[in-house]
Amino acid sequence: MTRRELGTKVTKPTISNTLRLQGLKSCSARRVPLLKPVHVLARLKFAREHLDDPEEDWENDSFVALDIEQLKMAIEECKRLILELPEHSERQKDAVVKLIHLRLKLQELKDPEEDEPNLRVLLEHRFSKEKSKSVKQTCDKCSTIIWGLIQTWYTCTGCYYRCHSKCLNLINKPCVRSKVSHKSEYELSICPEIGLDRQDYRCAECRTPVSLKGVPSEARQCDYTGQYYCSTCHWNDTAVIPARVIHNWEFEPRKVCRSSMRYLALMLPRPVLKLREVNPLLFNFVEELVEIRKLRQDILLMKPYFITCKEAMEARLLLQLHDRQHFVENNDMYSLQDLIDISSGRLSCSLTEIHTTFAKHIKLDCDRCQAKGFMCELCKEGDILFPFDSHTSVCHDCSAVFHRDCFYDNSTTCPKCARMTERKHDDPPYPKDT
Repeated sequence: MTRRELGTKVTKPTISNTLRLQGLKSCSARRVPLLKPVHVLARLKFAREHLDDPEEDWENDSFVALDIEQLKMAIEECKRLILELPEHSERQKDAVVKLIHLRLKLQELKDPEEDEPNLRVLLEHRFSKEKSKSVKQTCDKCSTIIWGLIQTWYTCTGCYYRCHSKCLNLINKPCVRSKVSHKSEYELSICPEIGLDRQDYRCAECRTPVSLKGVPSEARQCDYTGQYYCSTCHWNDTAVIPARVIHNWEFEPRKVCRSSMRYLALMLPRPVLKLREVNPLLFNFVEELVEIRKLRQDILLMKPYFITCKEAMEARLLLQLHDRQHFVENNDMYSLQDLIDISSGRLSCSLTEIHTTFAKHIKLDCDRCQAKGFMCELCKEGDILFPFDSHTSVCHDCSAVFHRDCFYDNSTTCPKCARMTERKHDDPPYPKDT
């Protein structure tokens, strides 16, 4: 008789418990198969292509060797392409990035004995396996703790993205450093919000549904991009916003999403802000900026003395600027770190000390640099003058140096310019070739 005829009801847990008491094991069929049809077709295609291969090839990793040979050929082709493309072009930069990825992939394939490879390349990330077991980190993909003692984890050497080894294949965010390399510029509008409805009430990065009420996920705004993100993409990290610094001279850290935090951190030392074009009125309200601009102008005037002085080159005086080598290239480009240090007063102290060291070498320590000084041709009195002295003025046409009072009191033209003009009139013209 069936259970329907008996009027009894037998549930799945009852059947499972009965089988277990009899020493048997119960199991249910998976609702979703492990292999989807596309996976089955791919495996069948691979089997048909290598059906006639000898048994030895299936046992000695010949397919890995074949992939390695193909990678070596691709690397050589990429090298040739880099040499043929124009220098500093975007295509050449992309080819260099591709060459790096191919070499890292080749190194990964050449190390098959490791359970987990030391290097992985995904979405332009260059993941390196971490060996530290004691440092507690948080996975940027699943937002859970990484237990270094029992879990393998990786860090991107470019943007410092951290994740479990099990989360590597789930990553869908490209490396931020590639964005910095191809597009080194800031968003200079203050919190350019477009509205949650324009985002279709979804996270701007992973497209997870979000709302201001927190159901199903809380919508968190990034003060840098102005867009809304889910709690997985926005951890309430804070950073100084470049637009607020340039327009309001405001350095209070604001909440930003994870990708913006990494982007701002990588862009921090890059001199990409041209204040004279973005907000020239800032110099009228911030005295520290005027002081730093004058020091930078003086350092640019000192540079020709150093690059022609053997002692200065041996002492590497210009390297005292450390990470601010753009100070000896121009006087109008600033990095966000420069502006932060100007606000705190650190840059003024350090740059004044370097300025004093440079001036001491030119005016006191080095005879060769002293010999390149100027005498005021208007009054023909006083000490040797240099273009970076505070009481001097420089002729814009011939770069001669005079006392400031003498230069502005003199109603005639510059004596050196007058001599050069007179010499041009006196010299006979060169004969033309017949």
